[in-house]
Amino acid sequence: MDALDRKILTELQLDGRLTVTELAARVQLSVSPCHRRLRDLEREGAIRGYRAVVEPAAVGLDFEALVFATLRWEDADTVTAFEEAVTAIPHVIQAQRLFGEPDYLLRVATTDLSAFQQLYDQQLARMPGVQRLTSTLVMKNVVDHRPLPE
Repeated sequence: MDALDRKILTELQLDGRLTVTELAARVQLSVSPCHRRLRDLEREGAIRGYRAVVEPAAVGLDFEALVFATLRWEDADTVTAFEEAVTAIPHVIQAQRLFGEPDYLLRVATTDLSAFQQLYDQQLARMPGVQRLTSTLVMKNVVDHRPLPE
């Protein structure tokens, strides 16, 4: 991957709806070579897909929390069961397994505090292997959906 490929990736992260002609102009390349590079980046897996970035508040999800989960033990069965449970909860919009403690970071979006409390009590706290949950509220997203560095 060279600097031109990285520039193509940056432009697409900023606007995934660019036509190949618009993309080629932004990276100062003719259309055919730009299209070829784009297809190569897709085929190699550098581009996993294209999607719309939806504003949570616009669809009624005004409340966001970060939930840190620590498991009782981390054998393969517990990890698998926990990850399957997390995957089944639609309000968990991002989940990451971490090194050290806590074991997981979950990003949760709900309509309000009451909906979060209900989700926390009825689903999150009951997931397999959970020893402790700690949550904090998101006051403001300062950096969100930033392109990867070149």
